[in-house]
Amino acid sequence: MSDLAAPNLVAPAPPRLRSVTGRWVVAASVLGSAVVVLDASVVNIAVPRIGSSLGDNVADLQWVVGGYTLALASLILVGGALGDRLGRRPVFIWGSVGFALASLLCCVASSMEMLVAGRVLQGIAGALITPGSLALISATIDRRDHGAAIGMWAGLIGVIEAVGPIAGGWLTELAGWRTVFLVNVPFAVAVAVVSVRYLPESRDADARPLDLPGAATAVAGLGALTYGFIGGRGWMSLLGVALLGLFAWVQLRGDHPLLPPALFTSRVFTAANLVTAAVYAGLGGVYFLLPLELQVVAGYSPLAAGSATVPITGIMLVSSASAGRWAQRRGARIPMILGPALAACGAVLLTGIGSRATYLSAVFPGTVMLGIGLAAFVAPLTGAVFAAVSARDSGIASGVNNAVARTAQLLAVAALPGLVGISGARITDAVAFGSGFRIALLICGALLLTGALLAAALMPRSSDAPMG
Repeated sequence: MSDLAAPNLVAPAPPRLRSVTGRWVVAASVLGSAVVVLDASVVNIAVPRIGSSLGDNVADLQWVVGGYTLALASLILVGGALGDRLGRRPVFIWGSVGFALASLLCCVASSMEMLVAGRVLQGIAGALITPGSLALISATIDRRDHGAAIGMWAGLIGVIEAVGPIAGGWLTELAGWRTVFLVNVPFAVAVAVVSVRYLPESRDADARPLDLPGAATAVAGLGALTYGFIGGRGWMSLLGVALLGLFAWVQLRGDHPLLPPALFTSRVFTAANLVTAAVYAGLGGVYFLLPLELQVVAGYSPLAAGSATVPITGIMLVSSASAGRWAQRRGARIPMILGPALAACGAVLLTGIGSRATYLSAVFPGTVMLGIGLAAFVAPLTGAVFAAVSARDSGIASGVNNAVARTAQLLAVAALPGLVGISGARITDAVAFGSGFRIALLICGALLLTGALLAAALMPRSSDAPMG
């Protein structure tokens, strides 16, 4: 009997990337992330038309973008913890269904308040999807294929993120801004169907209980800080800082912290997240302000503004998977330095956009540099995060890195317009917006360059060994 039972004690080997299961895991991961990423990129291009329909104050439009990112950033760790505890597959499916319903609410919104509420619900659903997407790859695919799988994921997500403005511009121009939310529904439904049929289950048998005090202080702190930045209320910003300090104290003292301090004993993990914060703050500002500058100041139509980022699409498609494989063999340090530095150059080049500047002189060079920088950076960064932790910590590691990225984007969108004097302006004030845009893009370039300098200073040279 023992001989007959012995084979059942041997766990099946993790699937390789080229296997049927491996391909479906990557497909589900890409589709799930695409829902979240596509929504952010298509909405950015539709912001001016939303303003024309529901209210054109820049601060209100910051909430259209920021409400979504706030919910996503503050709850993404909760989503990762739920996936580890309840199973990544069901949480992934719940998030997909919830995203479809929230998108329908945004589509039918009759006021700015209703739209922002729908955006917050989208962010909550996105927080259930996002940490599970990469964690499914890390927990399911054979580690020998992690670099290629993550590179493929990053490349496809980068392409979707870049195609998003084109699709958003086309939909906004031909069918109205409401369709940019409606388009999410078939994607979200497809994620749920693929996940139900093909996705293997993965969970942590000894997952920690949920850290409810940590979740509450994170939401309250980020919410207060965002409200203070957008509304220009310093006391609210200070309250947000105090609440985030309380969040840090809860994490250090709690038995089951949402953000385990032990993760940051890894030098690579700590360095990667510091670089993430600087780089994604810069990218958040660029992605929010560039579509507005092209339409408000340069006079582009929504479709032309979305199409202006086509160079990023091609570069990400061609190069991201190769960058992931290169980093797996040789380490992430070099691409994590070069990528943000090149992206910083791209941001500076984009400051030349104005009412009379041509596409080839003012937009094309900057988007090319951004595309090269992102292709070099994204997959190696993601690979470094996963290589720095054990497989059982992949879910929380993915959640932490995503939370850092989304929080950085959130705070950039909330703070930059106020810093450069355009938060209280009308979206139709091209003179004020154009002047503020140039200053804001220089700040974004400085943030991206800071990311490169942090990588050079903090990423250990020993990480230049193969990852995974």
